[in-house]
Amino acid sequence: MDRYPPIADHGLVGDLQTAALVSSQGVVDWFAAPRFDSPSIFAALLDHDGGGYFRIAPEHPDLTCKQLYYPDTAILVTRFMSPDGVGEVVDFMPPDPTRTPTDRHRLFRLVRAVRGTVEFTLECRPRFDYGRAEHRLDVDGSGARFSAPGTEAFLRATFPLEADGADVRGTVRLDAGQSAGAAFTVCAPGGDSPEPLTIDAVHTQLDEVTRFWHAWLRQSRYRGRWPELVHRSVITLKLLTYAPTGALVAAATMGLPEQVGGERNWDYRFTWIRDGSLSVRAMLDLGFAEEATAFVHWLVERLREREGKEDEPLQTMYRIDGSPDLPEESLEHFEGYRGSAPVRIGNGAADQLQLDIYGEAVYALSQGREIGQQSTYEGWQTFARTLDWLAEHWDRPDEGIWETRGGRQDFTYSRVMCWAAFDHGLALADHWRRPADIDTWRAARDAVFEQIMDRGWSDKEGAFVQHYDGDVLDASLLLMPRVGFLSPRDPRWLSTLDAMDRTLVSDSLVYRYDPAASPDGLRGSEGTFSLCTFLYVDALARAGRLEQARYTFEKMQTYANHVGLFSEEIGPSGEQLGNFPQAFTHLALIMAASTLDDALDAEHGR
Repeated sequence: MDRYPPIADHGLVGDLQTAALVSSQGVVDWFAAPRFDSPSIFAALLDHDGGGYFRIAPEHPDLTCKQLYYPDTAILVTRFMSPDGVGEVVDFMPPDPTRTPTDRHRLFRLVRAVRGTVEFTLECRPRFDYGRAEHRLDVDGSGARFSAPGTEAFLRATFPLEADGADVRGTVRLDAGQSAGAAFTVCAPGGDSPEPLTIDAVHTQLDEVTRFWHAWLRQSRYRGRWPELVHRSVITLKLLTYAPTGALVAAATMGLPEQVGGERNWDYRFTWIRDGSLSVRAMLDLGFAEEATAFVHWLVERLREREGKEDEPLQTMYRIDGSPDLPEESLEHFEGYRGSAPVRIGNGAADQLQLDIYGEAVYALSQGREIGQQSTYEGWQTFARTLDWLAEHWDRPDEGIWETRGGRQDFTYSRVMCWAAFDHGLALADHWRRPADIDTWRAARDAVFEQIMDRGWSDKEGAFVQHYDGDVLDASLLLMPRVGFLSPRDPRWLSTLDAMDRTLVSDSLVYRYDPAASPDGLRGSEGTFSLCTFLYVDALARAGRLEQARYTFEKMQTYANHVGLFSEEIGPSGEQLGNFPQAFTHLALIMAASTLDDALDAEHGR
């Protein structure tokens, strides 16, 4: 077992309320429950010795490990090949069909030999509350109970288990065609003890979970050139959505570094207004209206909560239940992934001023017209008051989309999205024939536009730049043509795209900006942002540069991990960095694939 396997060396399983990472060595080294943002139970990925893990794998010294998903599901298969035989561990979590919050979550691990004879070893070493809480262990035959403050966990297996200190071990030897199983159940103290596990029960659960994912994915309308890639991305977005509220978390993990050994180690298990809003169009385009509707409802509730208050109408991010409280602290006892400390929980960027979120929020509402909640009288009033507020407050420095901690600036992207808020708001007022301060909104929209054209353009670079007081390029501006600020073939936009090609693009990968030229208040460097690369593909396709767009998109696929997942960044050697998997990256992949498909179809007269 590697102390710290590569970040990309994992698959994701989940039940739509929480999720677990499973390495290709058969180790669950990240799992938090009962929600995505709960304290961890297994976190060896952040501290090998103190984080906890759940391993099932053969002990053979000459072992080859591979992973794949059951087609069109979130069921992960880890395969082990040795001279003695071939074995598999199948990991899955049954989704709760009621979509009500629950403190009870189950991770099933089906173990089987498919060739020869394979002996598997089970090690279950939970470390509750980010490794800060002690637990009591009770073992009885093929069952074990872990009791910690505020949490209980049960391990059931179809083979004998034994205590190993405060942890559990077991072994099972299987011949070809034989199978065994284990189930790890988390619940609140005093929860019902699970029934003894049978292999028939594991297979029944596997069949039910398979049917769930197949039925859900049949809704997809995608008929383009990259069905496996797009469908894996949309399944990943579904796995990262908290079903009881419809809130999309930015990633399943916390604390994974943007640079190994660096300090850019954030908690991403929260819902960013930006990410969730941009997911609405992608989900609608693919036919998943229910998921888009759920997020829009969640977003409208956040706007309603602050009506009549002096605060900003929205904050940058929230917990998945809508709570605005995300205090940031460091887990000093965790060494961090390969020594990348500090490991943070919570996120201080929640209190930043990021004006672009209003553009993304309005974009979500306008793209989801068929959803229609904001077309009700009360919904429209909330929506209109938000734009009235923005008309008075848009012209301010902010921290920007990248949540820099080096001071506020007049970020061009923030202004572009303010423009988009007014532009789409005006379109909605006309579409629904609703009362609005049209003259004020139009005046604000036009003032933002003139300001960007005057102050956001650099004659030196021949491009739109990151903020008004510099000449640094910024990949967030790749969204300018998508939101309609400029035509994708406007001379100024094409000049900006050329400047980005020269400055931000490396082997088709795109940096979000140059931290050395635009200090962000943090030490160290970072890799290219996979999100930005897919936005680059989208912009190239819109600009008619189809050969370059397609080659970039195809090349980007070589940076996906073995099961089609992407983290936040790609490092200098092609390694994945940052929290994993990242929703925004998979969202941008879907957007890029759809735009490129449409452009290629148009070129070929389809």
